[in-house]
Amino acid sequence: MTYLTGLLKQTDHTSAIQSFVIACSDETTLLTTGTKVTFRMPYQFIVTEVRASLTTVATGSTVIIDINEAGTTILSTKITIDANESTSTTASTPPVISDSALADDAQMTIDIDQIGSSNAGKGLKVYIIGKIA
Repeated sequence: MTYLTGLLKQTDHTSAIQSFVIACSDETTLLTTGTKVTFRMPYQFIVTEVRASLTTVATGSTVIIDINEAGTTILSTKITIDANESTSTTASTPPVISDSALADDAQMTIDIDQIGSSNAGKGLKVYIIGKIA
């Protein structure tokens, strides 16, 4: 990025890392399974990383999250947040992206496939990280 007379000018927008942070629940209600968010991609996007976090940890079992493009998962290994953890970055099984190219205007959904069995968890956010295609 270059600064010119007080204005921010980005010279190569396609190489800049960007992220979508999607709130998939509120902060106080226990999680439930199912589709939580539907949105459309604002432009073509190449996914390089996905992650998730909880405000209140789930206990008893792992939380499992899926990201779908036009009804089909983009993950061959879904995002997991281990029991008693607040982030997927420390999960024993990391997510694997199988479809990294998201189309402009693609309908996206975020699904919770599994919640904690003793305490479901609260405050789920999903992060889709990458760059403009």
